[in-house]
Amino acid sequence: MRNLILKFAASARAAGLRIATSEVLDCLEQIKQIDVLDEPQFAAALRANFAKSRREQHRFNHLYRLYFHELREDMEMGFCDSLADHTEDLLDALRHDHEGSAELPALLDFLAGDPLAYLDLLRRIQSEGEGRQHGLGANLGSMVRRLPIMFAIDRSRKAIDLFLLAQRDQIPWEARRDLKKHFNQRLDIALRLLTTAQLPEDTGPNKITSYEKRLARLGEQSFNSLTPKEVEEMRAVVQQLVRKLKDVIGRRYAVRSRGVLDVKKTLRRAAQYQGIPMQIVFRKRPPSKGRIVVLCDVSGSVWSSARFMLNMLYSLQACFARVRSFVFIAGIDEVTHFFDAFEINQAIEKVLHEADLAYGAATDYGLTLREFKSRYMDALNKKTTVIIIGDGRTNYANPEVSILDEMREKSRRLIWLNPETEQFWYSGDSEMRVYETCCHEVRACRNLNQLMAFIHDLVL
Repeated sequence: MRNLILKFAASARAAGLRIATSEVLDCLEQIKQIDVLDEPQFAAALRANFAKSRREQHRFNHLYRLYFHELREDMEMGFCDSLADHTEDLLDALRHDHEGSAELPALLDFLAGDPLAYLDLLRRIQSEGEGRQHGLGANLGSMVRRLPIMFAIDRSRKAIDLFLLAQRDQIPWEARRDLKKHFNQRLDIALRLLTTAQLPEDTGPNKITSYEKRLARLGEQSFNSLTPKEVEEMRAVVQQLVRKLKDVIGRRYAVRSRGVLDVKKTLRRAAQYQGIPMQIVFRKRPPSKGRIVVLCDVSGSVWSSARFMLNMLYSLQACFARVRSFVFIAGIDEVTHFFDAFEINQAIEKVLHEADLAYGAATDYGLTLREFKSRYMDALNKKTTVIIIGDGRTNYANPEVSILDEMREKSRRLIWLNPETEQFWYSGDSEMRVYETCCHEVRACRNLNQLMAFIHDLVL
């Protein structure tokens, strides 16, 4: 056991872990106090002495698995002492085949179960790329150093096949099978270590996916293609974006609420201080907040985009005087009371299941606009921004363009958000060609980036 731990410590040093002699001695003393056959205890004792940070713990776990599991001396399928002579003959054949190769000794030691020289070789190759500037050719040196090792691994596979083929009369086929499997497994491990080795700063828990990277990854993904897990992740991202927007908006309103400089009152106050303007006076002009009216199509795939839009609008409703929400399929119903009475995500679920709508009906934009005109047209005035979320597909019913034109005249702005791909806007039963003539603005809103761009323009 002592020699095994000393060999592991040497291999760990070769891989870049900082292990002092005193730490090895401490580990050897602690091993006497535990049951070495209990692997969790054994691994914990080694980890406590050889890994001194979270980064080193990740590297230690990798080396421990490599040394004590992947490179164990016996094979799973019948590798025993009777094959030792054949193993030496095979290694001699590889040595002869690669004669003159600088990488051969390290690779042969690795195949024989001693990873020390090979890990040291990989560490020296990695160190060549550290401290260099990024850019074209920055990693060229380490790549060139890896190529001979890759060629040596490939040539070793072929040499093993040729050796076993030449020895088919001297070695039984079961032994040849086990030898081939054993050495191919170790060559696979050597290739994996060579091609997937990471620089220290990119190792383990220190590799942190930043907020910007996470946002960029989700930002371009269509709302319709999100999995349930990604929906939850998207909600967390939306909450962070909302907090950030609220901070920006709060600062802007704080500045605007101060008003513009009142020169006359400032000079009048300055008379008290011999003409020095010690007190600056501003004209108090509290910022005006707009009103939002949202008409949201909740049929089919449109809802997957609309739920995020409603989420952000109601999360930012402190920036608006009032947000009124209506959902429609074939007919319309106001659902503002859900958002007033429940938390945002719970309210959205209730909207999806408890609104006074025929959820199984075909979408009818014409009927929706007629009902809105007869029941809710008084909700619009010149301080109101109307936002319609839908794909504009009317199932060939009357689109009632004149009503939409009237809504535009009564409101401050009329904006249409379409979650469908733009190339399909004018196909089939879509009436976007006529609807967009009645709107101040028409936008595609299929993913978070497009949604955020719209929110910025709306509230900032």
